Amino acid sequence: MSQEFKNIVRISGKNLDGDRKIINAISNLKGVGDNLSYILLNSLNINTNLRVGSVSDKEIALIESKLKIIHELDFPKWLLNRRKDMDTGQDKHYTGSDLDFSIKLLLDSEKNMGSRRGLRHLYGLRVRGQRTRTTGRKGRKVVVTKSDMKKGKSGE
Repeated sequence: MSQEFKNIVRISGKNLDGDRKIINAISNLKGVGDNLSYILLNSLNINTNLRVGSVSDKEIALIESKLKIIHELDFPKWLLNRRKDMDTGQDKHYTGSDLDFSIKLLLDSEKNMGSRRGLRHLYGLRVRGQRTRTTGRKGRKVVVTKSDMKKGKSGE
């Protein structure tokens, strides 16, 4: 090989291990999954079995630039993580800290509207219709005090 192997490669603000295959390393980025990384690398004609450390700087810059404009590329719309955005109505795709920020804004707007989903997020309850009668009891402890023990109550 004419170029040297890099142990750490930085893509979209995250350090990636140079020994990992590029398809797995890219899918480790927040907002990018296995299918999206596979389709992205195939559209750029980059071998998916290459190690990240052996990829050229030019190809890394190309991957970063395409990750920023995924919603404008000719990919299937089901790959995008923000279809029909509530504010603009357009299909978008967020990665990294932008994804965290957009989720936080969405949850805050639902809480402010007072929607069922927003209120359940507010109270820390299950949101998507899961069972709550017997599961999801984390964080609630049954505390038995000394006065209860003297009276014969054990909290059972």
